[in-house]
Amino acid sequence: MAGSGEGAERRRPTSRDVARLAGVSHTAVSFVFNGRADGNLSAETQRRIRDAAERLNYRPNPVARGLRSRRTAVIGMVTDHIASTPFAGALLRGAMRTAWERQHLVLTVDSAGSREREDAAVAELLDRRVDGIIYAAMSLRKAWLPAGLDQCHTVLANCLPADGSLPAVIPAERAGGRAAARLLLDAGHRRVALAGGLDDIASAERLGGFRDALRTVGLKPAPESVVRTGGEIASGYRAARRLLDGVPANERPTGIVCYNDRVAAGVLLAAARLGLDVPADLSLVGYDDQEHMAAFLDPPLTTVALPHEAMGEVAAALLLDAVETGTPPAVETTALPCPTVSRGSVGPPADR
Repeated sequence: MAGSGEGAERRRPTSRDVARLAGVSHTAVSFVFNGRADGNLSAETQRRIRDAAERLNYRPNPVARGLRSRRTAVIGMVTDHIASTPFAGALLRGAMRTAWERQHLVLTVDSAGSREREDAAVAELLDRRVDGIIYAAMSLRKAWLPAGLDQCHTVLANCLPADGSLPAVIPAERAGGRAAARLLLDAGHRRVALAGGLDDIASAERLGGFRDALRTVGLKPAPESVVRTGGEIASGYRAARRLLDGVPANERPTGIVCYNDRVAAGVLLAAARLGLDVPADLSLVGYDDQEHMAAFLDPPLTTVALPHEAMGEVAAALLLDAVETGTPPAVETTALPCPTVSRGSVGPPADR
């Protein structure tokens, strides 16, 4: 019989069901869930409608609501490698949490670095009428952006527009480099070096901050104290051998700032093979505060944290502000601080 059985029991409650239970008109229910109740309905009527909705476990239809508001309550996120990179996944978490708190979902597409796939992803998101798009990168770089981003509200996260046309949320990398060096300088180190690094904006900014900090104590890094070998564990191992192997104890660095935590892991390995104790003989500072890694090295790594989660939160908030006001976000760059995380890999120099 129609209207009976298990299928009927599972029928999703409608606004008309709420109206019947609350003893009001269907229009009154629509006013409450479309934000038009104040001035049209008494507080008592609104309360009855919300109580009825709660008893029925009623939720407004987001598709119908979107047709009325011309919004879908969905934002898109296009990334290069973030979805497959554990230590950058916090950016996704930050964006999704902020969107959820503001009653939006995030539809994410990871391009694996393919520009063609990024173009296609933006086109698909636009076809699905998302309210806006966040374009996010795994590491700070100038990005050549996918076609179509000019057709909706867009905010960049962890990258900069090559043409300066869009707002961006990035880490304050130079300040982070200064903070990393200050951790060693404040512990008393004066023979300090920098290990690892790539040909990218982050490396240049962190090196600039490193040099800034040394200048504050009257030091200038010697060319041989900056060893650019890459961004992986093997890169740190190679850099450490160049900086430490065969160098007299009174000349070798007592502290090393590493391009990232993976480089620091390689330096730790090289130090152990050279018979150097960390931090008694050598202090180390990493960068990234890589999840599941930095805190579990031996000793646990003092490092500078990239604000991935905060970047996701701020980018999503800027985008949703634009969606809700209908005004494009200001074309400016927001640089977020990179906090230091002190653990066990920094101590005073042995000759202090």
